[in-house]
Amino acid sequence: MNADTAARVRALVDSASGDLLGYLVRRVSPAEDAADLLGEALLIAWRRRRELPDDPERARMWLFGVARRVLANHHRGVRRRLALAERLHLELAGFAAAQSGDPADSDEGREVRAAVAALPDELRELVMLVHWDGFGIGEAAELLGVNASTARTRYQRARGLLAAALVGEPAVG
Repeated sequence: MNADTAARVRALVDSASGDLLGYLVRRVSPAEDAADLLGEALLIAWRRRRELPDDPERARMWLFGVARRVLANHHRGVRRRLALAERLHLELAGFAAAQSGDPADSDEGREVRAAVAALPDELRELVMLVHWDGFGIGEAAELLGVNASTARTRYQRARGLLAAALVGEPAVG
């Protein structure tokens, strides 16, 4: 790159950045995003500086075109994030509705949940991974960062504690 191109880019940025920021502020919400978009537009303009027109007015229009495309990308990203959040919200609502008819809402289900909640942390998480999340003991061991034999031993201990809690006996272990 020659010094002339760098000087033209600097002059263009100096003369147009205020107007460019105003253009972006009027088109995004929250307005604080405009500064990030301006930075992105200027970075792209710098990377594509070899395409900068020689005519100062055409160069200004070129820079606004870069900013317009950055703004369009920003709006597409916002729409995608909102759509994803909506899909996730609907999925979670469907999951919660499916769970509402679950026998876990019964007295027995509450009793089991209370017994599981009373387990020590490492046992509770293992039981939840196996019974509520559908992992095998080996997979749960991997997720917990313990070897499979340790997980099997803990699982047996948890079963004993749960059985004792559910029949009202004092727990041993």
